[in-house]
Amino acid sequence: MQPESEETCVVISAGESYRGKQALQYFAGVSAESAGARGLCLHTVTIAPLGRARPHLHRHHESAVYVLSGEAGMWFGEGLRRHAWLRAGDFLYIPANMPHLPYNPSDSAPCVGVVARTDPNEQESVTLLDVPDPGIAPR
Repeated sequence: MQPESEETCVVISAGESYRGKQALQYFAGVSAESAGARGLCLHTVTIAPLGRARPHLHRHHESAVYVLSGEAGMWFGEGLRRHAWLRAGDFLYIPANMPHLPYNPSDSAPCVGVVARTDPNEQESVTLLDVPDPGIAPR
């Protein structure tokens, strides 16, 4: 009989980033891939000046975002008809299966946030949507 593998704490040092399916830049923090997580993923995302995600949703997984710096707009809901503005210090909850498209309206400052998701796999639940991009919302 083989002994069960021992669980342990894992430190993930700052390092390489990757471009996700949704066209945003991520630093892969805690995930199934990096730490053996089974129920969550936690990483940072940077939206470059005038950058925007592709319309997408996360099948069966909730997401939460904390904006560290900058600001972002986000289209969400059926047909991406609803909109929210986020600024540094704001928290955002995104229900499972909610279509959304975050973007950075600034032409000079990046928007940086911490993202937590109930999917331990960094990109597995990302589903790209064939929905027209509504552009930048008026203020």
